[in-house]
Amino acid sequence: MYKPEDFIVPRLGKCSIPSPLNLSKITGDGVFNYVQDDERIMMKTTKSYFNSCKDENIEPVTFEKGGPKEYIYFDPAKTKVAIVTCGGLCPGLNNVIRGLVMQLNNRYGVKRIVGIKYGYEGFIPKYQHDIIELTPELVEDIHMHGGTYLGTSRGPQDIGEIVDALERMNINILFTIGGDGTLRGAQAITDEVTKRGLKIAVAGIPKTIDNDINLIEKSFGFETAFTIATSILRGAHNEAKGAYNGISLVKLMGRDSGFIAANAALAVQEVNFILVPEMNFELYGPKGFLNVLRERLKRKHHALVVVAEGAGQNLFDEVPTEKDASGNIKYKDIGLFLKEQIKLDFDQTGFPYTLKYIDPSYIIRSAPANANDSLFCNLLAHNAAHAAMAGRTGFVVGYWNSMFTILPIPMAVLKRKRISTEGEMWSNVVETTGQPKKLHN
Repeated sequence: MYKPEDFIVPRLGKCSIPSPLNLSKITGDGVFNYVQDDERIMMKTTKSYFNSCKDENIEPVTFEKGGPKEYIYFDPAKTKVAIVTCGGLCPGLNNVIRGLVMQLNNRYGVKRIVGIKYGYEGFIPKYQHDIIELTPELVEDIHMHGGTYLGTSRGPQDIGEIVDALERMNINILFTIGGDGTLRGAQAITDEVTKRGLKIAVAGIPKTIDNDINLIEKSFGFETAFTIATSILRGAHNEAKGAYNGISLVKLMGRDSGFIAANAALAVQEVNFILVPEMNFELYGPKGFLNVLRERLKRKHHALVVVAEGAGQNLFDEVPTEKDASGNIKYKDIGLFLKEQIKLDFDQTGFPYTLKYIDPSYIIRSAPANANDSLFCNLLAHNAAHAAMAGRTGFVVGYWNSMFTILPIPMAVLKRKRISTEGEMWSNVVETTGQPKKLHN
């Protein structure tokens, strides 16, 4: 159960420097207003929640509202910023880097901005990675390309060495762009900075193509991912229809959450089966996936199946326990497993079919952001810059109820956001695909 005090973002100290943004405090003068410290966004917006808080005389759970402050903590002329990207590739990384540099340099007047190469490795002396002086001229066109201009890496590094490097470089603000593991690292850096009594702000910009970060409605790259996936699914559908009893099996990203698969299916409306980590399904038996697939082929003579990478891990003989460099459990390849199980079952029973297997994951991850994501990345960067310049630290910039928010890192990494199989979204998926509500006996 969340408590209001869980969402108080740490501050480095009093903000006493007038903002250089020259905004307004007056409504009606045609100029955007500064965001006041007491402006907050309700977590729940239902009338029943409001009434319950009122009746019980308790404070509702809220997020700090993102946006520019009238007074800031850091003196722009004396501020030095570092930016690092970590984890897997995701559309929009270069947009966020560019947005930070442009906002900090052009609007706040921060001239000393460095890029850390190859993730948290870039702080560690033994790797001997260079740093890059980031200027508006240098980053002007990087948003036109996928990947990350700064490079990336996975896995934790020694937190003490990272903070040592921040001290040596005289960094005042560190922007970390990454997913769950990166944000946990950012919190560990925040703790070490606090322990040493340093005045360094640590800001997190959440990056996960799976859209699975807690208490954040959407993360950058997600929309681009499922948009590209829709065109792939349309092609896969044509491939399936082109053969008698044709099956197209497409594996999409989604380690713990099936948002990409579900959204792509809802957009295309030609998918017949969606298998995601949030659902349990069986292969065999009258209500198992293979039998239901066979019955579908008997009726329609084609099927488009989409499986998220983290689905069906219970089907393997051994429960996955091995972890990757980022500390995530290395899941078994459900796509190839399903491909082999379909072939095995249909071959043994003499059922005619044609099967095509498609895994476009890395192509999607490395694509440039589409227009909507590009806009979203830029606004995330702006709001992260506003909060960091105002001395907020140990925070993630988020998005909730169509507004940008600032929340403590521990709340964002508390758990994964997942699809509720009892929710409206999954109900829409089932209706659109026509698959049974349950694929088990």
